[in-house]
Amino acid sequence: MTDARNTFAKQSGAYAVARPRYPAGLYDWIQSQCERHDSAWDCATGNGQAAIDLARRFARVYASDISPEQVGHGSPAQNIVYSVESAEQTSYPDGEFDLVAVAQALHWFDYARFWPEVSRVARPGALFCAWGYAWFSCDPEILNEVVLPFRALIEPFWAANNRLLWHGYRSEEISFPYKRIETPRFTIELDWNVPELIAYMQTWSASKRAAEDDAVGAELSQLTDSALTRLAGFPRFTVSMPIEMVAGRVAT
Repeated sequence: MTDARNTFAKQSGAYAVARPRYPAGLYDWIQSQCERHDSAWDCATGNGQAAIDLARRFARVYASDISPEQVGHGSPAQNIVYSVESAEQTSYPDGEFDLVAVAQALHWFDYARFWPEVSRVARPGALFCAWGYAWFSCDPEILNEVVLPFRALIEPFWAANNRLLWHGYRSEEISFPYKRIETPRFTIELDWNVPELIAYMQTWSASKRAAEDDAVGAELSQLTDSALTRLAGFPRFTVSMPIEMVAGRVAT
């Protein structure tokens, strides 16, 4: 699996600002699936977007990430403990968690090492739940003039890992070791303008890699600068992002 540490360490502040939040209904469903609400692990927390919402539903949330830069931008709360640790090897005690959650990161892990770690730190019967979003729908004019050209430029720079998310976290592709639970369908609905949409697309891992290529980076800058100028007065529009989920109970 690709090491995402350097990719997401770059522009961590921009990532924290531009990334959308997940719907409250998703967290309500997670809460309803957990018998106890004492302790949750938000694995690969990034800037703590999931941790801050889990902290409203669990007494304690332990939020870890391999990137010190991302953790440094973590959203603070009295019952969240942030730490810099890899997903595959942590300092947490055995049987600690009622929930192990992974938001927008499961496709980066080494599954041969990650699943045993989940089984070690989770309480018997605890919920494992991972989710993420990829493509989205929006205004057709914005899609055709901005989004599709942008995606075409960065296409060669996507890591193979991203396809695991695009495929919906298929059990066989992620070596999922638990009995899969049927999950509801959730969608992120956003009211954005053109600059907000572009800022979000610039947080993609492929965008960051593409920007390091002189020629492609110049094309991306030209594309986004032109779009921001031409569409300066474009009204706000709805962006819809379907969420892919995988969940199961950690075996006893």
